[in-house]
Amino acid sequence: MTLTLFINGTIAPSHGGPRKESEETPHLSALAVQDGIIVAVGAEALALASPAVETIDLGGGYLSPSFADGHAHPLFGGLEEMGPRIRSCTSVPEIVEAVGVWASEHPEQEWILGASYDATLAPEGIFDAAWLDDAVPDRPVVLKSWDYHTAWVNSAALRAAGIDRDTPEPALGRIVRRSDGSPRGTLMEAGAIDLVLKVAPGYSLEDRVEALRSATARFAAAGVTWVQDAWVEADDVPAYLTAATSGALSTRVNLAFRADPQDWTGQPDLFDAARHRVREHGSHMLTANTVKFFLDGIIESRTAFMLDPYEDAPSELGLPNWLPDELQEAMATFDALGFQLHLHAIGDAAVQMALDALEVLERRNGPRDRRPVIAHLQVINPDDIPRLAKLGVVANFEPLWACTDDVMQLLTIPRLGSPRAEQQYPMASLAKAGIQLSFGSDWPVTGHHPLPGLATAVTRQTTDKLPAGGWIPTERVDVATALAAYTSGVSHQAFAEDEWGRLRPGMHADMTLLSADPLQIHQNHLGDIEVLGTWLAGRPTYLHPGWAQHNRDRPMSSQASQETPPAAEHRTQGTEADACTSYS
Repeated sequence: MTLTLFINGTIAPSHGGPRKESEETPHLSALAVQDGIIVAVGAEALALASPAVETIDLGGGYLSPSFADGHAHPLFGGLEEMGPRIRSCTSVPEIVEAVGVWASEHPEQEWILGASYDATLAPEGIFDAAWLDDAVPDRPVVLKSWDYHTAWVNSAALRAAGIDRDTPEPALGRIVRRSDGSPRGTLMEAGAIDLVLKVAPGYSLEDRVEALRSATARFAAAGVTWVQDAWVEADDVPAYLTAATSGALSTRVNLAFRADPQDWTGQPDLFDAARHRVREHGSHMLTANTVKFFLDGIIESRTAFMLDPYEDAPSELGLPNWLPDELQEAMATFDALGFQLHLHAIGDAAVQMALDALEVLERRNGPRDRRPVIAHLQVINPDDIPRLAKLGVVANFEPLWACTDDVMQLLTIPRLGSPRAEQQYPMASLAKAGIQLSFGSDWPVTGHHPLPGLATAVTRQTTDKLPAGGWIPTERVDVATALAAYTSGVSHQAFAEDEWGRLRPGMHADMTLLSADPLQIHQNHLGDIEVLGTWLAGRPTYLHPGWAQHNRDRPMSSQASQETPPAAEHRTQGTEADACTSYS
């Protein structure tokens, strides 16, 4: 039984939420871990010191409960790295050139699949197949935009899918067309995008496992030990099981199976069987307890479901994915099987539709501790806020979106108009109403690093510190609230508040070591904090190379990744990390 003592740093037992008697001291001096479980803190931990005890010198760092991500897409993020790298491109010609170079270097690939281009690089976010044809005329190309709700394809992809001027508009999507009805090359939402993807070759099991290895290692390097995969198909389960068996996962992952609005009645038995397979596997790294519902799309493509018309399209209310009666039936059915519900709702009408269905569900299935999650909540009717509290909703926000980047200024605000544009992402209002907040990233839509998200939630500013005083400053949250949303808030979402999310005896030693105390530094420097180490159940999953060198005389684990995490930059500067828009 290995005993490890962490000393010489600031140890924060928790961020928000009720404390036990042993946690009255807000910061502690030592922490002891045995077999992955915290066994003592403070003076009681120091009393265990002896020459036989492994001691880890924190070097004055800040040891915190590890971060968790309440809404992300690790498989998508890992697979994105296997195609042309276009996220950093700052113009359409640059994207086309990058795709062309990648195609020439990979002549064996029958299809070219990539992500995530910046939708602001073309007027209205509409891209033309002919632009890609110039680089790759002979093979299908499918590029997903940063929001993963839109795809840009070339003419070969349109031909392969049989999409032409006579193709009817899909039920849950839009084919952007020229004036003569021919497809332009931009496909919106799954109903249109899937016309192409269903004829494209899939990824191999080996590719998917490697994608999960890479993605969860990146999360570990960002201080994360638990991730909600918010979009899983049943055929993704073998990759996850293989990854868990082979030790490829560096974080715990909970799977959320996507409910199909057009074919959901065949899914309850399928999802229940998949959940049973995961439980039989018995890995502490993997659960499959959730079903995901896409209630609407996104504001930027006018597919988010709104109560009032779009400012720049007075005849449009958006594109709801479900009929209310069908949604209520589906949610009640999955709830009766014991699944947690995770609902994508961007527009205020979508949020309202989710709450209506949850009320019906409670009357039909009776009371229990459900903790339904509504993700994104970009615009909410203020009258619906008390309903969120009454229904025990976990409000999952992606804080990186709460700032005025190019997407917000060029696409979102013109779509919404005033006053809706000034009512977005009401984090502080929901926290004040007693609603449990959890934070996520929606990676690879936006960056997976919690620390830039923490900074954005607190300041509501871009990385350029604009605007002064923050965007919609009344919705800023304090540092403690933001830290809680990234730690204990997500553990509450995961029904794991007695297992991880706080550093107290009896809980898993899921921890991250930060270079500075977020509660003590100026808010303008929150995004500059570095992750020095991450431990999952006491096992290091990431060690910063410099900090690992500092502790070279105290070897910890050959399994810990020592790659340097990528710098957190703004999405509009062409990187993946620090953006402010949505949505999967």
